[in-house]
Amino acid sequence: MTDIVISEFMDEAAVEDLRRDFSVTYDKGLVDRPDELARLIAGARALIVRNRTQVRGALLAAGAKLEAIGRLGVGLDNIDVEAAKARGIAVLPATGANDVSVAEWAVTTIMVLLRGAYYATADVAAGTWPRERLMGREISGKVLGLVGFGAIARETAVRAKALGMDIIAADPFVAADDPAWGRIGARSVSLDALVAEADAVSLHVPLTPETRNLIDARRLATMKPGAVLVNAARGGVVDEAALAAALRAGTIAGAALDVFDVEPLKAGSPLTGCPNLILTPHIAGVTVESNVRVSSVTAANVRRVLEERRS
Repeated sequence: MTDIVISEFMDEAAVEDLRRDFSVTYDKGLVDRPDELARLIAGARALIVRNRTQVRGALLAAGAKLEAIGRLGVGLDNIDVEAAKARGIAVLPATGANDVSVAEWAVTTIMVLLRGAYYATADVAAGTWPRERLMGREISGKVLGLVGFGAIARETAVRAKALGMDIIAADPFVAADDPAWGRIGARSVSLDALVAEADAVSLHVPLTPETRNLIDARRLATMKPGAVLVNAARGGVVDEAALAAALRAGTIAGAALDVFDVEPLKAGSPLTGCPNLILTPHIAGVTVESNVRVSSVTAANVRRVLEERRS
């Protein structure tokens, strides 16, 4: 019988640290073998997952002895948190461990979308030299609109500010007198004002009933024609079909999605073949460095709970 089951990839050093004191089953392919995963967690004290393992329903019920669920990341929409808490299971996100990685992805991707010079490798190699067509825009002097003003959004703002962007943010849960507004130099606005004013919109909100399709056809229609949208928060916050239509119509200038309503993204989705669209596979928060941090924090979180409950 194993103490800890890990169903998705994790830094090996953190896994070995747990193995010093616990029996650990680590198989990053278990996420794709749910029946085997359910069998393995039947007697386990802890389960460690990323975002693909759906810890709810039958799988959660199979973990009759679970005391902790470690999340290698921060989003919890793949975990039935309320059901876990009702059973006394600690749900442990790696809060803060990948903030820098997501912020760097957001700012880098905005720069790529605005500059527009990075899609011509084949043309340049063929000698066509399309300089005028690739004359893009600078990030300096543009307005960055942050939907949500939590930790990752603030890291994004600091980096964008250093590059000369003006920062606005919409977050009803951050008080007007919160010192972060002044410290970062950001201005609080309503969501509708933000999408109308921003040259780049970056999403930093969880997926909830209130945020599902928050960026819909109506809001896309009110964005500037030259604006770009990036989402490394959660799929479902953007109406993908509406975004595809806006890109094809030229309503907005470009977009980048790292997260999708259904992951992996299904072949033949409305996003297929859209112009000026960058798609990445839920990787914004995963770098070599952040994987070490996230894994270390998660291992420490799980260790703490198991040791406390054993004592």
